[in-house]
Amino acid sequence: MGQPTYQDLIHENQRLQDENRQLRQRVGELEAQLARLEARVGQLEGLLEKAMRAGKRQAAPFSKGEPKKDPQKPGRKSGKSYGPKAHRPLPEQKPDEIIDVPLPPECPNCGGDIHEDHVDQQFQVEIPRRPIIRRFDIHVGECEDCGQPVRPRHPLQTSNAVGVAASQLGPDVQALIALMKDKYGLSYGDIHGLLEEAFGISVSRGGAAQVVIRAAERAEPIYEDLQTIVRQSEAVYPDETGWKLGGVLHWLWVFVTNLATLYVIRPGRGQEVPAEVLGADYAGRMIHDGWRPYDAFKKAIHQQCLRHLLHRAEELLEQASWWTGRFLCAVREFLQDALELRDRRDAGTISEHGLAVARGRLEKRLERLLAWNLSNPANRRFQAHLAKHRDQILTFLYDPDIEATNWPAEQAIRPAVVNRKVFGGNRTRAGAHAQEVLASLFATCVQWKQDALSFLADLICTPASERISAAAPPPAPLAN
Repeated sequence: MGQPTYQDLIHENQRLQDENRQLRQRVGELEAQLARLEARVGQLEGLLEKAMRAGKRQAAPFSKGEPKKDPQKPGRKSGKSYGPKAHRPLPEQKPDEIIDVPLPPECPNCGGDIHEDHVDQQFQVEIPRRPIIRRFDIHVGECEDCGQPVRPRHPLQTSNAVGVAASQLGPDVQALIALMKDKYGLSYGDIHGLLEEAFGISVSRGGAAQVVIRAAERAEPIYEDLQTIVRQSEAVYPDETGWKLGGVLHWLWVFVTNLATLYVIRPGRGQEVPAEVLGADYAGRMIHDGWRPYDAFKKAIHQQCLRHLLHRAEELLEQASWWTGRFLCAVREFLQDALELRDRRDAGTISEHGLAVARGRLEKRLERLLAWNLSNPANRRFQAHLAKHRDQILTFLYDPDIEATNWPAEQAIRPAVVNRKVFGGNRTRAGAHAQEVLASLFATCVQWKQDALSFLADLICTPASERISAAAPPPAPLAN
């Protein structure tokens, strides 16, 4: 090859300058991208550190973030915004005690005589501070014909024990201990202190634990009936949350129906638990949060919880750019419109034909959302979830008996989450089973509009030979 000409050198120089300019531009773009990524990494590290601190501080109070800079003024608002003017109603039952408050013999201001005009009445509801001490004089005999011993039992007795076990707690106290522990989440130490200070009743922590175990044993037939009711129900709302048993991670599951609420504590979070409770061939309606094990119930009619889908979209929106957020905004608007259509249907402001037309439009919108070509990995995963459960998103618009969200399960599991922050779980399997039984009983009593304290107290007094299964009341729809 010959020597390059002057013209060739000029072209080569121009090419190198253009290439240098492009490389400088690319370096600038990469530096800007690096700066954005470093800022993003710093933000994520801060969130991770905050989450790790919160995870180690299980007893910390719930937090909604930093306080508002300009919070609303506390207290009642004036005018129409005051709200309901409630007051304590007068007691319906006859007063147990009537205390007369007479006029003084003379005026406290000037010493003059006083003329009585009328008598006002004021009512007061008080708790008894002095415990009731009962003694049962049990007349024991023997049948003169068959020679068998005869030992009667009073309806208020909780057992036939005498001798060193003759001093016992009454049925109301035992039921109250179980209620405080497995419904309101008090620790055994708190139960010991409250009964001692408020009522003068001495109960050790171990004694309170034994009371709870025995109360659960008395309620075992009821718990077995609740399992049958849930298994045979036409619709169920399941959910689960973490639980500790002996310091080992377990899961507390809840299954809510219109007749009963059932809690179970199991070591796993997989399909085997709902299959155990409902049966692997359950063919009713399942309204859930989209957890994968529920997909195994092929014969059931499913409804994905729209509140969970909205929450997922909003979480992704917090980290999305304007471009990647377009899909999430469209999904959020679609879900909100579906809930609004449900409200119009329930309020009777839309005809059957109008409902069918609006429902069809929502189906078309969902198809278009699933056809978006997405580049963001998180958005693609969300879209894949929607596509996989496409037939489970608008089920509630075809069947008015199906809820759009799994709020009954969320409400049922919330007390357990609060209690978990107090005592952290159970130490033994017996304690965990007592938690299952009594929590199910108390939650179901609310659904049946039964006084849980009286119900359990009567159960505690019933001899084992006379205990019968629970009779379920007529079906009542779930009310939001």
